[in-house]
Amino acid sequence: MSYCLNPGCKSPENLTHTEICQSCGSKLLLRDRYRVVQALGQGGFGATFLAKDESLPGIPYCVIKQLRPVTSSAHVLQMARDLFQREAKTLGKVGNHPQVPRLLDYFEVNQEFYLVQEYISGSTLQQEVKRSGPFSEAGVKQFLSEVLPMLQYIHGQQVIHRDIKPANLIRRSQDKKLVLIDFGAVKDQVNPSVPGASDQTALTQYAIGTPGYAPPEQMAMRPVYASDIYALGVTCLYLLTAKSPKDMDYDPATGEILWRQQVHISDHFAEVLKKMLEVSVRHRYQSSNEVLRALDLEPYLDSLAKSMVNQPNRGNVRSGGGSEELLPSMPSSPTARMAAAIRARANKSEMTRSDVTSLQTGSVKRRTAQPAATATHNAIGLTSSGGSVAKTGSLIAKPTAEDLLSTYAKGKRDFTCHDLSLLNLPRADLSGANFHQAKLHKVNFQNATLTNVDFGRASLSQANLRNANLARAYLNHADLAGADLRGADLSYAYLSNANLRGANLCGADLTGAKIADEQLAMARTNWATIHPSGKRGLW
Repeated sequence: MSYCLNPGCKSPENLTHTEICQSCGSKLLLRDRYRVVQALGQGGFGATFLAKDESLPGIPYCVIKQLRPVTSSAHVLQMARDLFQREAKTLGKVGNHPQVPRLLDYFEVNQEFYLVQEYISGSTLQQEVKRSGPFSEAGVKQFLSEVLPMLQYIHGQQVIHRDIKPANLIRRSQDKKLVLIDFGAVKDQVNPSVPGASDQTALTQYAIGTPGYAPPEQMAMRPVYASDIYALGVTCLYLLTAKSPKDMDYDPATGEILWRQQVHISDHFAEVLKKMLEVSVRHRYQSSNEVLRALDLEPYLDSLAKSMVNQPNRGNVRSGGGSEELLPSMPSSPTARMAAAIRARANKSEMTRSDVTSLQTGSVKRRTAQPAATATHNAIGLTSSGGSVAKTGSLIAKPTAEDLLSTYAKGKRDFTCHDLSLLNLPRADLSGANFHQAKLHKVNFQNATLTNVDFGRASLSQANLRNANLARAYLNHADLAGADLRGADLSYAYLSNANLRGANLCGADLTGAKIADEQLAMARTNWATIHPSGKRGLW
């Protein structure tokens, strides 16, 4: 189909390859190269279209944004032109990031302004939640680990997005990466909201952003970088609850969203979200780095690093005395340096534990073990009926299957670092639970529902996961050696760096899963195994 861009055209749809609109007589091939095939959206500022670039080999798709000033006043047209050029410049700067659409072209035709951008194929997070339901805490942390470095890059280019929301985050079909779209300064700044408004107010009386996602200072036309942090926090609430902010209650005295009772998350993550959602900008996180540091996203560093822009691996150059000295290579961005610092802290912590062990086996007097009744109670209230003593400084109380299910039924989801080896939990529903770094050796999860569960760095060696539902589970660095995963649903699971040596994946569904060919080569598969691409067969 060829779609006519004339806003006054009464019948804009034409047959493919038509050169002139059959309804209004307008030329259909924009700038002699772009053929519009479909309208994607329309508003007071203009419209957005899907088009094909017929000047390039393969005739690739692109997105065209058309800005239509509502008045032909010379003053308004010049202001619109200035805003349009500024928007194009902004898109040109941030489009160097692999998770931001590239600006391909921009031009003016008959006092109408056009931006041409890379087309991103995929589903928005809003569509994803409507189709598959809300995310778990682990899923939202994974989301933040991918979006925060991207947001840091955008802010580093002195750009405030101002419209972060689930509908503006697309999971790209090719690689499942999240892409931030709609840097909509132009659409929001040329939009008279008052009938009979003057030329000046036509361009100045606006509120940038989406109500509910935009914080008070942004709606008052004073956005700052922390405004995007607030919008990202509201997006997290949507992912956790599947509710938009307009469907949530507010505190009439403060304007704060009343969200805490609607989510099942750890207290630590709740505190991070609370600070992201501070109505007062001075009490909110001021940068993406601060949020990453507060989350201490060490388990997510691999995906965080993949979200960064690749930098040339060059050493720092020091000039002086007419010569250049190549210095040792250092992390090239604040996020990379922060990630390195987290790794260093984790290594230091590991060294400290080793030192303590060495001292305990030497001449230093051992510390008296805690009483069993005290040691077996931890932060989540999980109690061991076996009376075993926990090691000092760690959570290793050994509960029974009944203990775990009872705790989960009471709304607790955090089983981090627990020793749950050999537990018998067939058909259990533990969706959204956090088993990060837990010991689950030979646990029986056959036919269990484990959707959105965090198994990051957990030991699941020889576990029975036959026919278990592990859709969207987080299994980064998990040990699945010898695990039985026959018939398991691993669709969209995050399996990067997981040990699959000897794991049985016969008949497993890996549609959309994050997994490398090298990992699969260590596992057993058969004709019934479904590839990440969705195809069935042997690897």
